[in-house]
Amino acid sequence: MELSARNQLKGRVTRVKSGSVMAEVEVAVEASVIVAAITDGSNQRLSLAEGDQVTVIIKATEVMIGK
Repeated sequence: MELSARNQLKGRVTRVKSGSVMAEVEVAVEASVIVAAITDGSNQRLSLAEGDQVTVIIKATEVMIGK
């Protein structure tokens, strides 16, 4: 899969919490954990399950840094 987004992190799904409309997918990446909120339809279409190898793609108009 090729995308224009440069911020891509490869990781492993560690938890999937499905709801009536949205699903929360937790992905372990090198030094941290990313939590993504996706539609439950996308969760079902991708058949996400714990242990799946995935790529987290971050595409945003803003990036903030806090100190």
